Amino acid sequence: MTDTQVEAQDGVAEDAETTALRQEIRSWLASNWDPDLTVAEWWERLADDHWAVPTWPESDFGRGLSRGDAAVVAKEIAAAGAIGPPGGLGVMLAGPTIVAHGDEEQKRRYLRPIVTGQEAWCQLFSEPGAGSDLAGLAARAVRDGDEWIVNGQKVWTSGGQIADRGMLLARTDPDVPKHRGISWFAADMHQPGMDVRPLREMTGRALFNEVFMTDIRVRDDDIIGGLNNGWAVANTTLMVERMSLGAGGHGAASAAMPGTVAGDLEKRAGDFVRAPRSGSGDVMSGGAGAVVLALARKNAPITDAVLRQQLVQLYEMQEIARFANLRAKAARAAGVKLTGAEPNIAKLSMTRITRLAAHLGLALQGPAGQLWKDPHADPVMAELALFAPAVSIYGGTDEVQKNIIGERVLGLPAEPRTDKDVPFRDIPR
Repeated sequence: MTDTQVEAQDGVAEDAETTALRQEIRSWLASNWDPDLTVAEWWERLADDHWAVPTWPESDFGRGLSRGDAAVVAKEIAAAGAIGPPGGLGVMLAGPTIVAHGDEEQKRRYLRPIVTGQEAWCQLFSEPGAGSDLAGLAARAVRDGDEWIVNGQKVWTSGGQIADRGMLLARTDPDVPKHRGISWFAADMHQPGMDVRPLREMTGRALFNEVFMTDIRVRDDDIIGGLNNGWAVANTTLMVERMSLGAGGHGAASAAMPGTVAGDLEKRAGDFVRAPRSGSGDVMSGGAGAVVLALARKNAPITDAVLRQQLVQLYEMQEIARFANLRAKAARAAGVKLTGAEPNIAKLSMTRITRLAAHLGLALQGPAGQLWKDPHADPVMAELALFAPAVSIYGGTDEVQKNIIGERVLGLPAEPRTDKDVPFRDIPR
């Protein structure tokens, strides 16, 4: 070990910069964490001192940290017995998109309510006829003075029932090819004409919704990234989503829910230090492998050779994902250009990890693992088995990820597109 490295708490060597970061957040937590604060008050402290979303730029409530360093911050917050910063799609998707494409007024208007948890967001992208072909969306926005009137339907809207705002893609010019006539709006979810209907899944939960929009209104200055430039802005949102959902990611989200609808803001922060309200929270936010490996250690010794090999494979896949993040961090620090496929590869890796974790979670429990309410079964594993197929679909299907890698990174021939240069209104539907 060189003199620039020290021994981290878990026995893994870390550089002096990471150690200094660890010490800084520990000192800050010792001075600021108070379980008797309300959730809103605690989140304001995190936001004001730029710990809520440390990967964002310093000018936008962040610290410019890498994902790996942000994971250090998240672990220290948890180790201190504090609750993490707001989670949800505001922090995960809307904020990074506005940081990248918003003007200064839009950043001032939207970012602070996101990092303090005052506003929860949802994603109004997919439609019944525009899923994998997102650019084929039909929700229409028509200008009315300084506002736009929007009509259409969205589906698979995560968290729509508790959202204050929505990331809305709507068609603002049907006379140009489909990719060119889309705009990205910040829409008020509480207005008349916004009808949110939860969709029940086979897990028994209703994480997703269908949303019907009838003459809803959005202001012209709620367009993020410029009129008819929504496809470019949406690609930023989607790339951030794939990186966030992908293997090797780390979350510091609190068990408390952001926004005015969930009702957690005025509750005592210390009451959320216990396990998250959803028993499957860890597995559904990218931690399936870790949960299964912990279950395996609990059930040791394991004599089945095949099962042991698969557990090792699961561990290896997680470590590869972690090293991929470290490699990306080192490349950025050295000024080396990345391939651009890292988010897509991470998303594909997460699909493989989650599927294997679901299989192993049931195998470790034996026949009891197939029973939802059996006292000998782990209900988190039962839910993971039902949830696992979704990972290959949400955030862009595995097939979409492979197409992107093939066409945009490897330079393979693109799939034939007969509607590429055809005005949207002339495309047969």
